[in-house]
Amino acid sequence: MDMKKKLLKIIIIALVIISAFFILLEMAGSQREEESGESVLSRWVQDMTLGTYLPAVRMISQGEGEKITSDMYDQWLFAEYPVLRYSLAAGEGEEVAAESDYARLLMMEGSDEDRKSIDEEDLEYDENAMHLEQSLADAMLAENGMYLENQAAGQDEMEEQPDETVVTEFVPMQDKSYSYKWDELSDYESLVKAFYAVDSTTKAGDELLQADVLLSKDMRMQGGADQPQILIYHTHSQEAFADSIAGDESTSIVGVGEYLSSILREQYGYNVMHHTESYDKESRDYAYNNSLPALEELLAEYPSIEVVIDLHRDAMPEEKRLVMNLQGRPTAQFMFFNGLSRTTKGKIEYLDNPYLEDNLAFSFQMQAACNEYYPGLARRVYLKAYRYNMHLCPKTLLIELGAQNNTVEEAMNACDPLAHVLDLVLSGQEPRR
Repeated sequence: MDMKKKLLKIIIIALVIISAFFILLEMAGSQREEESGESVLSRWVQDMTLGTYLPAVRMISQGEGEKITSDMYDQWLFAEYPVLRYSLAAGEGEEVAAESDYARLLMMEGSDEDRKSIDEEDLEYDENAMHLEQSLADAMLAENGMYLENQAAGQDEMEEQPDETVVTEFVPMQDKSYSYKWDELSDYESLVKAFYAVDSTTKAGDELLQADVLLSKDMRMQGGADQPQILIYHTHSQEAFADSIAGDESTSIVGVGEYLSSILREQYGYNVMHHTESYDKESRDYAYNNSLPALEELLAEYPSIEVVIDLHRDAMPEEKRLVMNLQGRPTAQFMFFNGLSRTTKGKIEYLDNPYLEDNLAFSFQMQAACNEYYPGLARRVYLKAYRYNMHLCPKTLLIELGAQNNTVEEAMNACDPLAHVLDLVLSGQEPRR
């Protein structure tokens, strides 16, 4: 292994030296290569050096045809070293969707929530306190929580209340607090600004995000409750909260999943299966890949399952808490998360998701109902590059409920409005077009 590393280091140094030599020749004004056609070796060496050390210059100077030729040589030479080829070929802010990088992408899926969110303290809100009044670029980059001014004031009041204050029991909202004017969200930019945060690893586009199309998808439950209808599971079952008890699963995200399951069963009459198997005990890496066979087996055994929910809790900076005052109860905010199976370069063909449009419609309708009935509870829908096992079922949700610095109580309290919104969408009561 040491010999390989040394050899690789020697090769890279040699490439840099050779490339510098050819660049100097070109700067001296040699015309021979232009007349006879530049040698493949010369162009390739320059391309690799620029791609590694000056990727922006390479992107500016390289034509589409040249890029194709260069990529062919890259893939041939580094066939046995896909990660090295990735580091040499990737431009700044891009993901390479080569099949040889499959394992690397799966690992990135598994450790996804280790990202840090962008500070949101300077966000401004319009008169309805629903849509961010910031630039589209900022809206796409910010992992934004839709904090309402009146909710923030309510939270301050909650913090000032004496300890003996009795927390009221949750009562599902019968009327909307806010109603969207969908004709004002008919263009792509307005829709993204109102609903989404798009990660820099991916891109969406109006072919995926159109309000009328997302609203038109029928998300109603088709079968009866005599067979399993909803599957709740946890790709990252080891996720815990600020006051979770080590070794006590009931105080982790799994316990929150069981509470959500019980509400859906007892209050709304759904047949819910809660799968509590762990796929991240040793490491978060490859957790999605590890859980895939079990999910496929469960869905094959129970074809009546129409809804699949992967329940997580997010990771945030310690000073940022995702909590609001909802009906006098401290309630963790949550976020719907979609994988687009595409990087900034396009579709990841070997991570195909035939249900992508349905997945997006489900999270969109859930987000819309949350915003209308419980404004400020749901953060913006987060879109990222990979697939996250959302290709197994049309009505699939990945939910980030709270974060590591929320309490168990706050997470449990969020299950009540979440279950209510699920029932609104699955019963066909919402969205009303």
